[in-house]
Amino acid sequence: MQTMGEKCAFEFNFDPATFKVGDVVSYRVSGSSYGDFPFVGTLVEVHDDHVVIAAEPNDPSVKYRATRESRPVVSDAEIF
Repeated sequence: MQTMGEKCAFEFNFDPATFKVGDVVSYRVSGSSYGDFPFVGTLVEVHDDHVVIAAEPNDPSVKYRATRESRPVVSDAEIF
């Protein structure tokens, strides 16, 4: 848990105009019980209208399509 004065372990890119493969992003899952809970993922594809996020560092086959915005949104249908 982060406390006052401690730096976050991740450096996020929140600017969708500059997204590139390898960027670490904070993303959300829509329509789920997670609400606005932040998840961390790495961009593996960047397209004009969406991104693809690798969400499991130990399993590169787990990838989610998400919106291209400052905090991408993954549909809960992608996950569940």
